[in-house]
Amino acid sequence: MSSPTQVPVVQPGSFLTLHYRLAGPAGDIINTFTDKPATLSLGAGELSPAVEQRLLGLAEGTHTTFDLPAGEAFGERNPEMQQWVARTLLAQLGDPDEQYAVGDVVQFPTPDGTGSYAGAVIALSDSAVQFDFNHPLAGQPVTFEVRLIGVL
Repeated sequence: MSSPTQVPVVQPGSFLTLHYRLAGPAGDIINTFTDKPATLSLGAGELSPAVEQRLLGLAEGTHTTFDLPAGEAFGERNPEMQQWVARTLLAQLGDPDEQYAVGDVVQFPTPDGTGSYAGAVIALSDSAVQFDFNHPLAGQPVTFEVRLIGVL
């Protein structure tokens, strides 16, 4: 007699292959359902802790949707995360001829040079550009849809 096969369940540190969609009131921010699935390691910071908590205990093959209240998924909006950056510094960090427009998302290197973070342009002056470094869904309700393809 063979024993029934145990379906893998998401645990802290699990390696996942999944399709997921993160959306706010204005629509999708990330949606992998129309493209290749994502692969990530739970606990590596690729998803917010609140989103990761929703995945714990789900079985491979699960397709579900969670609604997270405003601020839970990516924190509240922080006005201190809106900062003016001098155009002279932007020229040193990247292309000196770069033209910026409200709504553009710009990647910046982390101080240690090993990663990057993004800021959205929210205002312009002759000498500086104002960026919002808050997550686009900070302070907003979030819908998280997931289909777990594989759990290791």
